[in-house]
Amino acid sequence: MNPITDLQIPYDDMLQAGMHFGRKKTVFNPAMEKYVYTVRDGICIIDLLKTQTELKSTTEFLKKTLQNGGLVLFVALTKQSVDGIKGLAQSVGMPYVVDRWIGGTFTNFKIINSRVKKLEELEKEQKSGGFEKYTKKERLMLQRELQKMTTRFDGLKKLTRLPDVVFVSSLKESALPVHEAKKMGIKVVAITNTDSDPNQVSHIVPANDRSKKSVDLILEALKGELSQTANS
Repeated sequence: MNPITDLQIPYDDMLQAGMHFGRKKTVFNPAMEKYVYTVRDGICIIDLLKTQTELKSTTEFLKKTLQNGGLVLFVALTKQSVDGIKGLAQSVGMPYVVDRWIGGTFTNFKIINSRVKKLEELEKEQKSGGFEKYTKKERLMLQRELQKMTTRFDGLKKLTRLPDVVFVSSLKESALPVHEAKKMGIKVVAITNTDSDPNQVSHIVPANDRSKKSVDLILEALKGELSQTANS
């Protein structure tokens, strides 16, 4: 079985990645009950067959969004998902946010968009040699500003309008973007552990969002399928 084509990551691979390890029963969200297979030593164990089913449903939803010309913003606010989310977003030509959410990305979109345009102007000026007309001190200040703005806004260059969908690598750690998305009527897709409320979002992938191996496995499966759609 091809894990990409069939959207079914091999069960053994999921186990080895620790994808089935949920959170402690003490922080369990009852809304996740149908995705829990059992509780072992106080830890919720996620039903990986249901993870496979939800991953397939999520992937089909994202594929249709891309096929219809939709815009998807990929968000990674956890260290273990930064590389995977960035790689996934770039493979499908979509915007991304990593490390830190900038408040108002959705609710004050015009202001954020103006900052992205400012970044692009600075990059263009630097490339054309425009910085040379400034003093050494001024150039240093401009370069520092450019570096700071690149860190914050580089992934948002393709966010030319409010997105149709936001994909977050951890529902628990993405309260701010999820709140803004709901406020603006944007659909949310999330990797969701057993301590989160799946009713907050439109599609979930129930899985261990704390393990880099677990998150990477999901993102690689999505990347293989969605990049085919985006580049076809």
